[in-house]
Amino acid sequence: MSNLPSDCDRALAASGAPAQREAQPEARPAAHPNLVLCTSILSSSLAFIDGSVVNVGLASIGRDLAGGGADLSWVVNGYLLPLSSLLLLGGAMGDRYGRKRILLTGIAVFALASLLCALAPQLWLLVGGRVLQGVGAALLLPNSLAILGATFEGKTRGRAIGIWAAAGAAAGAIGPLLGGWLIDTVGWRAIFYINLPIAALAIFMGWRFVQLKPGGKPAALDPFGALLASLGLGCVTWGLADASAQKHLTLAAGLALVAGILILLAFLWTERRAGEHAMLPLKLFGSSGFSGLNLMTFLLYGALGALMLLVPYVLIQALGYSAKQAGAALLPFPIVLAIGSPLMGRVAGSHGSRLPLSIGSLIVAAGFLLATRIGDGGYAATVLPAMLTIALGMACVAAPLTTAVLSSVDGSHTGIASGFNSAVARGGGLIATALLGVVLTARGRALLPPFHAALLVCAVSAAAAAVCAFIWVSPTNGGPKADGR
Repeated sequence: MSNLPSDCDRALAASGAPAQREAQPEARPAAHPNLVLCTSILSSSLAFIDGSVVNVGLASIGRDLAGGGADLSWVVNGYLLPLSSLLLLGGAMGDRYGRKRILLTGIAVFALASLLCALAPQLWLLVGGRVLQGVGAALLLPNSLAILGATFEGKTRGRAIGIWAAAGAAAGAIGPLLGGWLIDTVGWRAIFYINLPIAALAIFMGWRFVQLKPGGKPAALDPFGALLASLGLGCVTWGLADASAQKHLTLAAGLALVAGILILLAFLWTERRAGEHAMLPLKLFGSSGFSGLNLMTFLLYGALGALMLLVPYVLIQALGYSAKQAGAALLPFPIVLAIGSPLMGRVAGSHGSRLPLSIGSLIVAAGFLLATRIGDGGYAATVLPAMLTIALGMACVAAPLTTAVLSSVDGSHTGIASGFNSAVARGGGLIATALLGVVLTARGRALLPPFHAALLVCAVSAAAAAVCAFIWVSPTNGGPKADGR
């Protein structure tokens, strides 16, 4: 899940071509469309499953490799950082060099990185493997979804995206449970070994059945912009993680934060000069709807990323759950999301996205408040109501957000808009995880007070997301009369 439900990437497939600008659509293959769909599901599942499984294994990794709070946060952030900053570049590379080629390259990189993670004798090598996994995911994820969008059209595209989203939800449900069982019976290294046969099958099917022909004028690449975005985000993330773990702003953390902000400002300057050839054309932010939706996404998915990391960690470390039990505790979330998202998608398509996004975010905030009771009772009385409430709220948000993002810009920019929104969702999780060092450094029952404080912050963040949606999303955005603004 990359710490997030697969629905946060639905717009990538619906747009048909992430990061695509002037390139023409690739020719649709006549043969084996269902096998192409299976290839897309297999390859994207590598990116989705690993995040949630690693969350369940974080406590075991910390014990085995002697990792502290800030160090453990990098097991998650090492993956999210390149995925957040390189996602748009990965889509543009597919447009320029061929989506099939970049997809297979991304899967191979992810597989090699998984092997490095599985064999890592020290924490820094595991983090290095996670960074490499993030690079592979940034290559494979947008291109697997672009291939899906290019293979199907009309009603068959909607059906294929629905099957892909359902498969992602199933992976979200099974992944933590399977991962917890593997951790309890074999060890945490097995959660990385299991990627190898999945990757091998995805490579074979991609090589054998994906037959897309190159389009017209290739998309422009912006590697310097991607480098600046990665460095800037990396500096900010490290500074926040260090300050959180130390419980105060150290000189090194302050310098890292200042450097990160300056580099990100340089990134914006270079993107402005690059114009339409930029990784992120800044004129998109002339749409208040687009800007508001991305701020809402950052706040809401940042809070969700913190939840998906903290809940299994606290259940294991503070409340004595096994890894398998902690994985099972997350099971209601993807089930409710899978059932509720399609229903809310139809509501948004008929009546606009503003109210579902606003009300759904408020329900999520209420769920975070309910989660502050975790530790004061059993699973059924504390964890389950919170997870069900948060899942219900996210079901109200996920599909309408896709509709709203695609409606907030003109048709020629839907690919870049959806890719950027997916990157923002990961970026929210990245920043949130960086701030959790203060929680991860605690042990036993001492975890509960900072955990509850983090949940209150998440509730405020989700409520702020509701305000953003209500203020900046047009009542008709995503509805039958959406004007793209």
